[in-house]
Amino acid sequence: YFTEHLLEDDDLPYEEEIIRNPYSVKCWMRYIEFKQNGPKSTLNMIYERALKELPGSYKLWYNYLRERRKQVKGKCITEPAYEEVNNCHERALVFMHKMPRIWMDYCQFLVSQCKITRSRRTFDRALRALPVTQHPRIWPLYLRFVRDLPLPETAIRVYRRYLKLSPENAEEYIDYLRSVGRLDEAAVRLAAVVNDENFVSKEGKSNYQLWHELCDLISQNPDKVTSLNVGAIIRGGLTRFTDQLGKLWCSLADYYIRSGHFEKARDVYEEAILTVVTVRDFTQVFDSYAQFEESMIAAKMETTAEMGQDENDDIDLELRLARFEQLIARRPLLLNSVLLRQNPHNVHEWHKRVKLYDGNPRQIINTYTEAVQTIDPMKATGKPHSLWVFFAKFYEENEQLDDARTIFEKATKVNYKQVDDLAAVWCEYGEMELRHENYEQALRILRKATAIPSKKAEYFDASEPVQNRVYKSLKVWSMLADLEESLGTFQVCSIIFVFSLFLHSLLKQFMTGLLISGLPLHRSSSITPCSLKSTTTLRKAYERGIALFKWPNVYDIWNTYLTKFIDRYGGKKLERARDLFEQALDGCPAKFAKTIYLLYAKLEEEYGLARHAMAVYERATQAVETEERHLMFNIYIKRAAEIYGVTYTRAIYQKAIEVLPDEHARDMCLRFADMESKLGEIDRARAIYSYCSQICDPRVTANFWQTWKDFEIRHGNEDTIREMLRIKRSVQATYNTQVNFMSSQMLKATTSSTGTGQMGIDDMKMLEQKAQQLAAEAEQDKPKPKEKILFVRSDTSRSELAELAKQANPDEIDIDDDEDEEDEDQGPDEVQLEQKSVPTAVFGGLKDD
Repeated sequence: YFTEHLLEDDDLPYEEEIIRNPYSVKCWMRYIEFKQNGPKSTLNMIYERALKELPGSYKLWYNYLRERRKQVKGKCITEPAYEEVNNCHERALVFMHKMPRIWMDYCQFLVSQCKITRSRRTFDRALRALPVTQHPRIWPLYLRFVRDLPLPETAIRVYRRYLKLSPENAEEYIDYLRSVGRLDEAAVRLAAVVNDENFVSKEGKSNYQLWHELCDLISQNPDKVTSLNVGAIIRGGLTRFTDQLGKLWCSLADYYIRSGHFEKARDVYEEAILTVVTVRDFTQVFDSYAQFEESMIAAKMETTAEMGQDENDDIDLELRLARFEQLIARRPLLLNSVLLRQNPHNVHEWHKRVKLYDGNPRQIINTYTEAVQTIDPMKATGKPHSLWVFFAKFYEENEQLDDARTIFEKATKVNYKQVDDLAAVWCEYGEMELRHENYEQALRILRKATAIPSKKAEYFDASEPVQNRVYKSLKVWSMLADLEESLGTFQVCSIIFVFSLFLHSLLKQFMTGLLISGLPLHRSSSITPCSLKSTTTLRKAYERGIALFKWPNVYDIWNTYLTKFIDRYGGKKLERARDLFEQALDGCPAKFAKTIYLLYAKLEEEYGLARHAMAVYERATQAVETEERHLMFNIYIKRAAEIYGVTYTRAIYQKAIEVLPDEHARDMCLRFADMESKLGEIDRARAIYSYCSQICDPRVTANFWQTWKDFEIRHGNEDTIREMLRIKRSVQATYNTQVNFMSSQMLKATTSSTGTGQMGIDDMKMLEQKAQQLAAEAEQDKPKPKEKILFVRSDTSRSELAELAKQANPDEIDIDDDEDEEDEDQGPDEVQLEQKSVPTAVFGGLKDD
């Protein structure tokens, strides 16, 4: 039929090609493309012929079905053409049942025809026919289809099947259940999600947020959620999220309020405000509680206005108003309880709690009792002893001294963190007795506090309890001294000052005690100072302080003690004084050694032996700090010259030059050389200059070389000056060959020659050139063999020698021929000697003897 009635002349080439290749998809597709704009019936006939030959071609089926759907698009869904297209899809699925695209197109086509049951069954057929790995392509279409239906039961059943495959999409199901009013199942599903620790929200919600959604859902719909125990669920959240309790408590109370259990809601609110531990949670709960009470009052007033007023309604309304007022009045106390639950060791908050109970003695006593039993002094924030003190003062203000004494006695046995806390308790205990004129009792209390315990401990030894260290407390001793001054005897007060040396290295207190030890302590007292005012007691006090205190605190005591001892005894107790100085110098830091050594040397100079003083000075030069050694050597040299004469100082100068750094050793060499030149020892002085020149860089120490030059001008000749200049050049070459100097000079030369320092001569070549130059200079300095020894003179040396020749040198020896002749005429026996006076400094302090 197709050949006779529908075939056209232009179709012959395609028909012939199909006859030759009936199983070629390309041939059929070319033919179909050619007939694309022709009659639809002809096109469909070609598709049918192609599929008859190639029933397993996905490409042909897909294009054919798409073409058939396009042909019925826009037509009424009741026309028979739709059913024909459906039959085509069914025939295609016989061969294409594993192709998800065919199923998806067919299902969407059925949904567009509003065939609900057939669409649902087709979706189910697709899920059964396709492998599980292809189901994610079908489920989104299926779920969108059932969500749009007004049949929630069908959608719920589909979702249940879907969640078996993809449980991670439970939130989508829960949202749908809430949208259709199935809140009970939504709550059950949400509870399961919350309890699943491995669940990861697709919407990025945390487990805490899901908990809040669950709490809001079950608390706001108590009549619809019946499958869950709301109270148990919310209380489980309270134990799980301890840092976010406020909202959970409010949700639990809201559940009971919506359920009509108002008294149970009040119980929940009361439990909440008594258990929350943060101010934020307390504020949420308290505001919700207050709003609830206010709404209850408003509701009662509205009911009374509508239904009429009777006696029972008035009583109920007054009861609710009183309950609301009491709640508002309790707020500061409840907030204080929250802060104490946060930190039960907060002393300041306990004091505030006592003030809140002002006017209620029983509650104040209970609060103080609870506070001192709860607070751990080692963890306390603030001063825990103040609670004991105020507790005792409360009893004192109410004239219950026995109870106050009991509190103080218990307070003295508490193991505080600081010694000052226990000392403050003892002092307050004594102050209370003084306020009631119990002076003897106050003295006994403070003497008990300062009594030396059986197990003594250092003041700052934190490993020992404070009860073993309070006897060294300055605060307690000061108060005891004041009481003894006013009530006791001078002898007792003096003993207190002696025992105050037990305090924790408080030098000021010790010195104060020594200063006032010789003064009457009470103006009206007729007792004369006897024991402590005596010199023996003072000396014992000094020695006691020296034994207790350590360096550097003991420095002031030693300094004062040694000065006073020398002023009082002079040379009468010389051996005792020497022992004291040796004790002071034993373990003395170098920082404080200078003063004591000078005082020791002064003692030996004035009352002892000169050689002992020199030995002390020599020890001092080794014991003081490095920065002060040159000063000590100067003092040593000065005193040695005054006592023994300048010749005695030669050994001191030599030692100073050996031990001092170059800067100070250079100064010592100049002074040493100057002394020798004044004594006429020219060769010694020249040797000293020559030795010192090895540590004098001519570029830095020009002053030294000028001094040596002046010396040679006055006392030398041309040979000595040449030797000096040779030494200067040698020292200059020595310093120039140092690696640091050479590298800096080469870098400077390279930078100056190239501008940037990158294009100059290589560094190694410059080192070689410098070494060759230095070697040439050293070769010139060497004497040539078999020739007269000549000095290498530069232009500068020639000019210097010219100037020296013009100057008159009185010490220069003239060796002309005339003098030789005169000497020969005088004869060998006639020698004329010139007498020269010896300088007074040579004899030192021995000249008068």
